[in-house]
Amino acid sequence: MKQVNKVSYCATSFFTTAPAEGLCRFLVDSTDGAMQRAYIVNSGSAATEAAIKLARQYFLEKSNPEPERSHYISRNQSYHGITLGALAISGHQTRRQHFEPLLNSNTSKVSPCFPYRGQKEDESDEEYLSRLLGEIDAEFQRVGSHKVAAFIMEPIVGAALGCVPAVPGYIAGVRKICDKYGALLILDEVMCGMGRSGTLHAWQHDGTAPDIQTIGKGLGGGYQPIAGVLICGKVIDALNQGTGSFVHGQTYQCHPLASAASLEVQRIIQTDNLLDNVRKMGSLLFEGLSKALLAHPNIGDVRGRGLFWGVELVQDKTTKAPFPASKQIASRLCSLAISEKYNFCIYPGSGTADGVHGDHFIVSPAYTITEDDVGFIVSTIKAVVEEFFSSEI
Repeated sequence: MKQVNKVSYCATSFFTTAPAEGLCRFLVDSTDGAMQRAYIVNSGSAATEAAIKLARQYFLEKSNPEPERSHYISRNQSYHGITLGALAISGHQTRRQHFEPLLNSNTSKVSPCFPYRGQKEDESDEEYLSRLLGEIDAEFQRVGSHKVAAFIMEPIVGAALGCVPAVPGYIAGVRKICDKYGALLILDEVMCGMGRSGTLHAWQHDGTAPDIQTIGKGLGGGYQPIAGVLICGKVIDALNQGTGSFVHGQTYQCHPLASAASLEVQRIIQTDNLLDNVRKMGSLLFEGLSKALLAHPNIGDVRGRGLFWGVELVQDKTTKAPFPASKQIASRLCSLAISEKYNFCIYPGSGTADGVHGDHFIVSPAYTITEDDVGFIVSTIKAVVEEFFSSEI
């Protein structure tokens, strides 16, 4: 309310506000020098659109312009937003199918980093990693490495796959490929970032920073619609020596009320040491979910990090065969969870196995949960799963 009584809105083409400047300063400082500027928008999709345009503008305005770079490589079974540009770089078939004629064709997809389904039985972790990176390198060459603007990925795939972290060495390997061919690396942390996975930025887990990063969700904790883009120095330098500005803008960018709310959320996360709680309770939650669920014949996998866990549902545990999409398993299971009997909310996902078939649900509780809360979450999910599949089978 303090901010409402000061400045509730102003056009950022002409004015700035203390909350917006303070939030941007906090975000840049939180990257320990990896990022130099922050750009505040009001949704994750809007952040993705801005990231795509930033990458394009960078190659037009750098000291040795490369206007031919307009191609984006992403991954199958990925989701980066619902607007047309974001959907074009997304690889989730069900979300794309109604709008395919409207989506840009200057994108291509490679395999997701998804060891539960992608790693062969006789393949070591090192061999799997090498195969994935080899596929990415080959795609750069197939497209023409001089045409690629950026590779975009989630460090921990959220909605599309159900909390699948990149295997050790994967992001660093992608970074090397992007550097080798002069492309940018964009990390989408709208869902997995801002503390959700145990570090403020998910990339800080293994220390490989991107050129452009999108953030959202945990940025404002739901108190106001807010998301953002973090930008590295070389991109900023190119824009400064070019037009001197980002050729982009929205009415409600850097909104003072949203910025003030977000800044307070981040202050509480820091002063209450909530990231430590995310890590500690996350370990307990993973242990509890694994013990309670993995023996069940229809639970294929539990994966994630911090307080961001996915549970994959399968028709056959041995073969990992998914349920057909027509059964809507995850959606129906989550409807049971939120019914009056359980009054519990989990996030359903579909298309896990191939973009159409397969199911998972996501468990992503508040950063403030306690050990008692973890016990309640685990016991409730176990009861929901057992009741659902007892009637399903």
